[in-house]
Amino acid sequence: MQTPPPISGVLEAALYAEDLVAAEAFYAGSLGREVVLRLPGRHVFFRAGPTILLVFDPGATAKPSQNTRMPVPPHGAHGPGHVCFRASRAEITAWRAHFQAQDIPIDAEFDWPNGARSLYIRDPAGNSVEFAEPHLWS
Repeated sequence: MQTPPPISGVLEAALYAEDLVAAEAFYAGSLGREVVLRLPGRHVFFRAGPTILLVFDPGATAKPSQNTRMPVPPHGAHGPGHVCFRASRAEITAWRAHFQAQDIPIDAEFDWPNGARSLYIRDPAGNSVEFAEPHLWS
């Protein structure tokens, strides 16, 4: 078997939400992420450090692309997804205070066996949104 080429990182990650207006209010408003691209009824994309967070309407992305120059294959998911943002322990503390001030419920907050801290909330579509110390995967 041939050795695969290296992967240098994740360029984009996708979540799905039927209510893109609520998703944008959450990610741009509550989380302060810059909107990179928006196509009403189909998607809204946000900058998250060096990664782009794609939020698609699952019904719209299940349909084949009508753009022959960009024939993106149909894709999508139904039900809650998950995304994890990198955050230091101090940043997680600040995020907790930020969420409490906005009355955003915290699903869980704990230390993993390796000592990394994680904090979980839900977006308006029910996706699990985690903030974790990078050494979680070291």
